[in-house]
Amino acid sequence: MGKELRFPPGFLWGTATSSHQVEGYNCNNDWWEWEREPGHIRDGSTSGAACDWWNRAEEDLKTAAEMGQNAHRFSVEWSRIEPQEGEWDEKALARYRRMVEFMHQVGLKPMITLHHFTNPRWLAEKGGWENREVLPRFERYVAKVVETLGDLCDLWCTINEPNVYAYQSYGAGIWPPQKHSLRLVFRVLRNMAEAHTIAYHTIHRLQPEAQVGLAYNMRIFDPANPSSPLDRSIAKLLDYLFNRLFLKAVTEGKLAFPLGQGEVIEKMADTVDFSGVNYYVRDLVAFDITRPGSFFARRFATPGAEKGPGDWGEFYPEGLYRLVRQLTVYGKPIYITENGCPDNTDEKRPRFLINHLVALWRAIQEGAPVKGYFFWTLVDNFEWAEGWSRRFGLIALDVKTQRRTMRYSGEIYARICKANAIPGEVL
Repeated sequence: MGKELRFPPGFLWGTATSSHQVEGYNCNNDWWEWEREPGHIRDGSTSGAACDWWNRAEEDLKTAAEMGQNAHRFSVEWSRIEPQEGEWDEKALARYRRMVEFMHQVGLKPMITLHHFTNPRWLAEKGGWENREVLPRFERYVAKVVETLGDLCDLWCTINEPNVYAYQSYGAGIWPPQKHSLRLVFRVLRNMAEAHTIAYHTIHRLQPEAQVGLAYNMRIFDPANPSSPLDRSIAKLLDYLFNRLFLKAVTEGKLAFPLGQGEVIEKMADTVDFSGVNYYVRDLVAFDITRPGSFFARRFATPGAEKGPGDWGEFYPEGLYRLVRQLTVYGKPIYITENGCPDNTDEKRPRFLINHLVALWRAIQEGAPVKGYFFWTLVDNFEWAEGWSRRFGLIALDVKTQRRTMRYSGEIYARICKANAIPGEVL
């Protein structure tokens, strides 16, 4: 038994969700039809009713509050709000408003994400994020949402994991529109950086007191052989392309290569009021001449280290500490907007949770301005191309019956949230 590790007063404890993964029957977005094509989803499933949040979100949100959580990060679905270009679904907006009002009723501070991987079908048919016309369309959508919900929310994430979206959809080609082009990866990333900038200024025009940022996926890339110049160089390159390139744009306003030619866009600089980080895993990186399509990098976990299933990376709590310490240079509040692991049996998740929170606590003790932690996720949900084969929830879901069952990891997280501390008996 260790000593209780307390977190700062007012610390936000929550979970994170996304619309397509929990709401059910999002039939107007680019994922809905794509899921139905054979071979796209690992287990052959579809999102279907998902967690049925469009009808029963309040039940799970009430459970979250009863677990001691005081915040919740969720996304609104562009394709529900604007099912046809220029046509607003006021009933959908009213439903989101009821959800946010309920969060306030049960003591959950909302953090709203405006784009979490899915696009309206009409947008996808017009080139999606490849087409610069996405910029005024996104601006219009953001303004509509903030005008509707701004009086109930002052924490906004413009875009979730632009680096992951661009690579999975346009590089690896395992998400719609399923393309394979590094040129398109960086075109989409640049458009997303500009869309974020537009959204940032739009939100502040409508709601000057708002706090606006991103939920940005960051991954640790360490050289497999630290004494090898090639391993060090490749690890540094992956860190630059995945972790630093986009952040350089929205903090310095600099479109460094390959986003641009180094030009500076002044209105893009300093467009994050907080640093939101989604952190899951570490990769060891070795130079491999046979992998030109992967920047000559071979990525793998430390032999014998705990990791997730299949190609999921290494569980490495120290990475959260390292990234948080790095983010302090921006001088902005930090939120851990996602952290979790796929674990269908809940054997590893309790240990993952505690070890990462201990690492986060260490960073806070050393002065890192961390204001909140959102675990991924509350209830098992539809995990994109993995379907229902990988479970991330503190609460288990029976997809057929919609029955919920609290996992042991959920019980531990509830104790932590209620105490605003990691109790000594779980250390």
